[in-house]
Amino acid sequence: MKKAVRLLPEARVEFNAATDWYEQQRAGLGTKFVAQVREVLGRITTDPERHAMVYLDVRKVLVPKFPYVVLYRDDLTEVLVISVFHTSRDPSIWKSRA
Repeated sequence: MKKAVRLLPEARVEFNAATDWYEQQRAGLGTKFVAQVREVLGRITTDPERHAMVYLDVRKVLVPKFPYVVLYRDDLTEVLVISVFHTSRDPSIWKSRA
């Protein structure tokens, strides 16, 4: 059964900022980033336990072709995305949301 997905406001800001940045680098690249993140979100809503826990009850999945990960928590009724995170940043940023 597919679960609903919800992004924390901070995760939404990160996602939008990354999309804008990629689009400024090259036309269409932001659209490709969005497509890859949506594909990841689709996978985790159908099988949220597929990926390993990396911190407390937070799971991580890589975004193909981009240096980003989606960090999420599998709740009873939804998948809660706590971060769309660039892999070069300090992990304490997203850990503070866990």
